[in-house]
Amino acid sequence: MEAYRLTRAIDGRWRVKVPVRGHALLSHSMFNKGTAFTLEERAALGLEGLLPREVNPIEVQLERVYQNITRKPEPLERYVGLAALHDRNEVLFYRLLLEHTEEMLPIVYTPTVGLACQRYSHIFRRARGLWITPEDKGRIEQVLGNAPFDDVRLIVVTDNERILGLGDQGAGGMGIPVGKLALYTVAAGIHPTQTLPISLDVGTDNQALLDDPLYLGWRRRRLRGREYDAFVEEFVQAVQRRFPRALLQWEDFKKANAFRLLDRYRTTLPSFNDDIQGTAGVTLAAFYAGARATGIRPQEHRFVILGAGAAGIGIAWQLRAALARDGLSGEALTRAIILTDSKGLLVDDGKVDEEHKKPFAWPVPMVEALGLMNRREDLVAIIEAVKPTVLIGTTGTPGMFDERVVRTMAQHAARPMIFPLSNPTDLAEGKPAEIIPWSEGRALVATGSPFAPVPHDGRTHVVSQANNAYVFPGLGLGVLVAQAREVTDAMFTVAAKALAELVTPDDLARGALLPPVDALRRVSRAVAIAVVQEALSAGLARRPLEAEDVAAAVDDAMWYPDYPVYEPA
Repeated sequence: MEAYRLTRAIDGRWRVKVPVRGHALLSHSMFNKGTAFTLEERAALGLEGLLPREVNPIEVQLERVYQNITRKPEPLERYVGLAALHDRNEVLFYRLLLEHTEEMLPIVYTPTVGLACQRYSHIFRRARGLWITPEDKGRIEQVLGNAPFDDVRLIVVTDNERILGLGDQGAGGMGIPVGKLALYTVAAGIHPTQTLPISLDVGTDNQALLDDPLYLGWRRRRLRGREYDAFVEEFVQAVQRRFPRALLQWEDFKKANAFRLLDRYRTTLPSFNDDIQGTAGVTLAAFYAGARATGIRPQEHRFVILGAGAAGIGIAWQLRAALARDGLSGEALTRAIILTDSKGLLVDDGKVDEEHKKPFAWPVPMVEALGLMNRREDLVAIIEAVKPTVLIGTTGTPGMFDERVVRTMAQHAARPMIFPLSNPTDLAEGKPAEIIPWSEGRALVATGSPFAPVPHDGRTHVVSQANNAYVFPGLGLGVLVAQAREVTDAMFTVAAKALAELVTPDDLARGALLPPVDALRRVSRAVAIAVVQEALSAGLARRPLEAEDVAAAVDDAMWYPDYPVYEPA
């Protein structure tokens, strides 16, 4: 592993001692500046004659790579082009994403990253991150030692089984940790040398991948049961020893494993599951903003959540905790949230066998009183009986929010909130271009994937993407700044409130429930400050900070992608 140490000189400029020279330097993605190397640096670092004579500042390079990327007609080709830039010049890559966040975010993350994961073995160019397989059992710590840099603070790890709404993608799932960590750097300024994407490649049950001669992963059926648990246990222990200051994000694990691993390890090392908690955080923020638009207090709203997977249950948990803090309790709290799975409305009839669903199962008498016992799978009947103000979809099934459903919602709520959150785009439960006219322009819509604004009746309705990138980068930054011992649900609540507070009256007037995407840095800063304050008040911060110093500490931790001055090591 290499060291990357930024130091600030007397003149205020950042400097780095470079351990490589010549061709090796130009091939090193973190140290390479390309044509931005000054003549003095070229002489000192063995680069004379290896570059064209003209010295370009980063702004000129930025224009060149922007033109190169945007002239590619297909999103996947743009993804490949961005990956190539990432592999040769990381500073320029992150500067491009920062300067053109709204345009580039759908390429490096949803929806294009889903297609990239599906075709990973066919578009593979260069390895990034670490793959750990069952063949590494007994020496996982040694494998972690092959990470490119030694000061890892943030790890995103997946076992590739539930990639977005696409299911088991085997080794191709690595596209998700790589994309998530890119967003941590762009949105929260966490230096890329402190991040590490990891794939726990425990095999795949995707037969198409196993039959593909180009497939790059561990060509076995998925490891399961005790062997799987022992493998993950060794991995966690190895992370604790090798990177004791690291925050671990669990990403795209199958629901049962996702909840079990989160419950088991969340107090062992600072860790969280973005599919469960991050999705809940951004959904809660969109709801808080929408509640302002409706003029109805948060605790007076009623929710129907379709889908009892990791996202749906995570949203239900977060909403229930938030409503309880707002004063709801007992039967009123139970009635506020309806959760459905593939069998319909969850009912406490002794047949709910998954532990994380049970707290949201309605008592039989409550269901019978509404006449829903024999109509548990009828969404329109549920809406007519409960009269919800918020409808949330996490099913991965397109078309669930059809015209009857939307019009029924609009009959019972003046400003219904309708959130089809499944992604990629073609798996969304409903399309904003249909939901808004079906609701006569009254629906407040947030989606999991990006959708274009919707013109209706002389107005243009902005559709906010409830992207977890609004929450997890700032939360991660806050945890690292505070050096928090644990990531708590309360941290996601304060993150959601901080995010919702950034939604302006003008945003709400246009239908937006979240700030614009190009405000991600400002959003992450506000979220991080709220998380640090929560860690301090909860006694979970290892770093002693006074309240008045929190904002400055967050600002100091946010790296801006620009070239430092280089000196030979």
